[in-house]
Amino acid sequence: MRTANISYARSIAIKGGIQASRALLGLALLLAPGGLVQAAPPASALPASALKVNPDPAFPFSREIEAFAKANEAGPAVTDATLFLGSSSIRLWDISGSFPDVGTVNRGFGGATTPDVLRYYKRLLPKAKPRSILVYVGENDLAAGAAPAEVANNILTLLRQLRTDYPKAHIAYLSLKPSPIRWTLWPKMAAVNMTVAARARVTRFDYLDVGRVLLAADGLPDASLFRPDGLHMNPRGYTLWTKLVDAYLDEAVAADLKPTSPS
Repeated sequence: MRTANISYARSIAIKGGIQASRALLGLALLLAPGGLVQAAPPASALPASALKVNPDPAFPFSREIEAFAKANEAGPAVTDATLFLGSSSIRLWDISGSFPDVGTVNRGFGGATTPDVLRYYKRLLPKAKPRSILVYVGENDLAAGAAPAEVANNILTLLRQLRTDYPKAHIAYLSLKPSPIRWTLWPKMAAVNMTVAARARVTRFDYLDVGRVLLAADGLPDASLFRPDGLHMNPRGYTLWTKLVDAYLDEAVAADLKPTSPS
């Protein structure tokens, strides 16, 4: 297991060296014989595909958000659905296949941070009010350099907003997960998890620890549960998550069906 983590570190170092070499080569090619940097070609000389890499820099997730809007318009609303909301750990999850007996809506988009989810919040919501909501976000925030306190505050802001908009829904936050490639961030992730978990009762959401099942016996992330990138889970990892979430959803349905005692 430790060998696997060392391999990831070596892979990063090798990739970094290759990227640096490419950068130096690109700089050399730009230098004219006289030592002057040649001007870049005008935009009109570039192929059309190069001009449309990001049609709206202020809206980096335009394609994903547009796809969610089209999904809302495509058919009837999914009643009593479970909404999965967050970053690529949600997006890459085979939600419908993992929960065939539950109506589901996947609103995960790769690379999303908590501020991104808050920014596009209204556009991420399904047409019908969901019965349950599962949230996984915050990992990319830390990877981008945000402090744990800031990340936890943004996550709690999102959870409070969901509670306000869906007062009767079962809302659960999935804890930040350990992964081989981001293992150095684990102390910060643990700090975020602890802060968010401590506010669960007050904000009225549930906290699900989905990170512990991804650790090997030596306490390090189990590389066999992740894709070759060392970041995203493979089907074996998602199977463990599905088991935990499925049990949570069963309890939520049972709670809804339980008759209320007379006052």
